[in-house]
Amino acid sequence: MSRSKQLRDLLNSQQLHIAPGVFDGMSAKLVEQAGFSLLYASGGAISRGAGFPDIGLLTMTEMCDRLANIVDATGLPVIADGDTGYGNEVNVKRVMKLYERMGVAGIHIEDQEFPKRCGHLAGKKLIPADEMCIKIKTAKDTLSDPNFLLIARTDAIAVEGFEQALDRADAYLKAGADMIFVEAPETEEQIEAIAKRIPQPKLINMFYGGKTPLVAKEKLAAWGYQIAIIPSDLQRAAIKAMQITLAVIKQQGDSASVAEALVTFKEREVIIGTKNWLDNESW
Repeated sequence: MSRSKQLRDLLNSQQLHIAPGVFDGMSAKLVEQAGFSLLYASGGAISRGAGFPDIGLLTMTEMCDRLANIVDATGLPVIADGDTGYGNEVNVKRVMKLYERMGVAGIHIEDQEFPKRCGHLAGKKLIPADEMCIKIKTAKDTLSDPNFLLIARTDAIAVEGFEQALDRADAYLKAGADMIFVEAPETEEQIEAIAKRIPQPKLINMFYGGKTPLVAKEKLAAWGYQIAIIPSDLQRAAIKAMQITLAVIKQQGDSASVAEALVTFKEREVIIGTKNWLDNESW
């Protein structure tokens, strides 16, 4: 079964599915081994993993290089962050062909101007809704896999207001989007209102410390959200763990005093699947 079909089957279950955000092959493997059913390739986390902020600095080909690693590292369906489509509808057409060919199961594209910035940063600017609808139609027409999930994201709440964001969501669904992603609602009431206004499949961004309040997964499911992405928490946890370990190494010269916080050498090799590769070696 293709991963796009796996993703469609998950959505048809009418349950909420949580997709932790990953940024490389190792984090993708950890999500799969933790028992999740899908994962989210976070554009922001990938950009930060390359040493850059999430303000549209990575090129499409740089993003594709990392996505290829993520798709190869796991058998789970991968929802990818497609940013703005990296330009106009012509760029979107190329993005859709590349992502589909790589084995990505779904993508979201957004209505910010290119280059974009993190959805929870100030200073965002939007393209006209009509222009975004052209991108969505182009993306849909480009796809050859009917199961590939096209998600339209709007960042309009912070720029034009809540009602305008919902109007954009309606327009994007009519243009051909399979799922809607209204970014950065600021209250629980807004999260519920989005669900009431939009009966079609919905994705929500849930992460600690952003503009959007955390809502229990049971409540999100009852309101009709199918996917909750957690884009940056794994990377933030990794950053904190590395900072702690580096401070110890700097002071003591080794990490022995924090050994309990580290996976063992053997555990690391099991996670990455070293034995499976060595069992197949022919040299």
